[in-house]
Amino acid sequence: MRFRLTPRETSFYDMFAASADNIVTGSKLLMELLGADSSARAEIAERMRAAEHAGDDATHAIFHQLNSSFITPFDREDIYNLASSLDDIMDFMEEAVDLVVLYQVEELPKGVEQQIEVLARAAELTAEAMPNLRTMENLTEYWIEVNRLENQADQIHRKLLAQLFNGKYDAMEVLKLKQIVDVLEEAADAFEHVANTVETIAVKES
Repeated sequence: MRFRLTPRETSFYDMFAASADNIVTGSKLLMELLGADSSARAEIAERMRAAEHAGDDATHAIFHQLNSSFITPFDREDIYNLASSLDDIMDFMEEAVDLVVLYQVEELPKGVEQQIEVLARAAELTAEAMPNLRTMENLTEYWIEVNRLENQADQIHRKLLAQLFNGKYDAMEVLKLKQIVDVLEEAADAFEHVANTVETIAVKES
């Protein structure tokens, strides 16, 4: 760890942890969506929308703190990238739920539950990792595992696309379902962006 003579603004750590905890909330709502019938989905979407707004508030708080802090715990650009990537995850999860409701999808294709399980695991790992930014310890396994999960998500996504284009669904249904599984894949990519940013920060601080 590099020795510093200047004090550092430490509230960023708490804000990153809060943002990651909110993502766990979002991932649980995604899981809840899987077992819900169409009548219950609108209420889940409303709760997801509230969680997404809470995520926006957390991101804006980080940006405000960044703009008003003279000393930061690590590079300003990395703080911005980390906050933005965490916000992206929540945005994609909320978009997926909203699309399911708006498109009135009766049944999600087999394999979507695997996508969501990967996202839920990545959310847990991310929430566990954020407090470790204080010490920069025990982070290597985190970014390695999230990158592995993202590779797994890629494979699931490709299988889902093959399933959508096998002739079982009509063209309009394919368009709807493809947009949903694509957005879930973007959420997995955003988790990887967070992990890559944490790795960058840890390397710089080592």
